[in-house]
Amino acid sequence: MKVFGCWRIGFLGALIGALAACDVERPDTVLSDSVMENVLYDYHIAKALGEQIDRGEKYKRVLYVDYVYKKHGITEAQFDSSMVWFARHPDVLNEIYKKVTDRLRAEESNVERLVALREHKPLTSRAGDSVDVWVWQRIYQLTGMPMDNRITFTLPADSNFKAHDTLLWSVYFTFDGTMYDSLHAPVMALQMRFSNDSVIGDFARVREKGIYTLALAGDTLGDIKEVNGFIYYPRQQDAKPLMMNKISLMRYHTGSVDSLVSVGDSLLIEEALEDTVQAVESVRPEVTVKTPKKEEPRRPTPSEMRSSQRTQEPKPHQPATRIKQHAKLRKVNE
Repeated sequence: MKVFGCWRIGFLGALIGALAACDVERPDTVLSDSVMENVLYDYHIAKALGEQIDRGEKYKRVLYVDYVYKKHGITEAQFDSSMVWFARHPDVLNEIYKKVTDRLRAEESNVERLVALREHKPLTSRAGDSVDVWVWQRIYQLTGMPMDNRITFTLPADSNFKAHDTLLWSVYFTFDGTMYDSLHAPVMALQMRFSNDSVIGDFARVREKGIYTLALAGDTLGDIKEVNGFIYYPRQQDAKPLMMNKISLMRYHTGSVDSLVSVGDSLLIEEALEDTVQAVESVRPEVTVKTPKKEEPRRPTPSEMRSSQRTQEPKPHQPATRIKQHAKLRKVNE
């Protein structure tokens, strides 16, 4: 029995070792972990580039992926069979994708840094309660031609933006002549987008020379996601360049301006005032005011009653009919 038990234990150990060996055994046609990591890294970049192509050029998406296969010297069939093996070993595939994700994130940060250097734009805005976050040119000129008729900008929010910030965009416009008509007037627009995809905006038509300002307040709509704006200059009948300078985009940390909170505060203030009045009333000294006693009415004497009746007799100029009516009424009342 002991021999049989030892043999059984040995068999189970050999079986487990064989299964473990099968888990780590990899066919020669399957790509190694390092090669698969490089292939997946370039594969996902090619897929992302293909998604940005217009519908009329969809064939380029396949070309991007084929370039990845040629770059690494593999075929599509070899890539697909390798993915099947890695799908059966999710722990190995998971480790590869962790490395790929880290590389993609680092590459994204590098691209953002290069774009910021090209556009002379910092990755993070300056901190402060009142900061000019405009990072582009301060002077522009538009002619109204198709390729020179607008200015657009997009400013992503960073950690220095607060939920209740107020943004103030100011531009000084100058041009030849006195003013534009409503059809050819330049348009200035500002938009604020929030993390919940809600949007607020404002615009103005530039009719005369001077400074134009647009203001947007976040209030209680949530965290600010990005700020967009543009200036559109319609094509003019006569060439008239439009100059813009003194451009600024001020960000103010104004705090919460929720109307419900304001109402609650006002109610609290009223309650505090009532408590103050009651406290003042409680400490005010009591003052007793003596009112004079009313004298009881004195009964008139018979002579005084006769004299009062004489004064109530009708005067000569009063009509007799009215006296009779009063007499009848007196009788009825009695």
